[in-house]
Amino acid sequence: MTKPRRSPTGSAVFNQAVTDVIIKSAIDLLVESGYARLTIDGVAKRADVGKSAIYRRWPSKLEMVVDGLAELSIPIGPAPDTGSLRDDVRAVMQAAFDWLTDPRIRAVLPDLIAESDRHPLLAQAVAEHVTGPRVTWARAALHRARDRGELAADDVDLVLDLTIAPVFWRLTHARPVDDSYLDRLTELTMGAVQQNADA
Repeated sequence: MTKPRRSPTGSAVFNQAVTDVIIKSAIDLLVESGYARLTIDGVAKRADVGKSAIYRRWPSKLEMVVDGLAELSIPIGPAPDTGSLRDDVRAVMQAAFDWLTDPRIRAVLPDLIAESDRHPLLAQAVAEHVTGPRVTWARAALHRARDRGELAADDVDLVLDLTIAPVFWRLTHARPVDDSYLDRLTELTMGAVQQNADA
């Protein structure tokens, strides 16, 4: 479920319809052009408002984008609960693939991650609104596997890395991800879990 967007900075009360149009325009341009090429002028033109309407709400494009990142949240259903760690891992991988291939996420996520290194406020917003909800969702499935005794508590985050990171890596490097790849990755992940349990 998309989180409610926080109010713009400052104490003034603004027309929410105008704010929503500005935010939508900013996010659309962010997806189309990337953060570096996003400008207040471009957003004002797309939203059909004066630049002053934007600057009254946000002091810079950074704060405007931070407030708008909730628009990139994609509704999430219940976390997998198949009763089997293997099936839960496969479901999490599939969900990661579906999310990362959403056109808006695929267009903007690598750019946001790169820009986050330079802008801590942006990094915090990406974690809160974009990546964080997905990680929490996936971790819930693995916690149930832990509670069933299928996964050591110390391995939850490591298995989470193994289920999501390879999918992200391949997609951002234009390498194919299909059912056979996800099936094989699931088996390799389960093999690593079993080997660690036997150690």
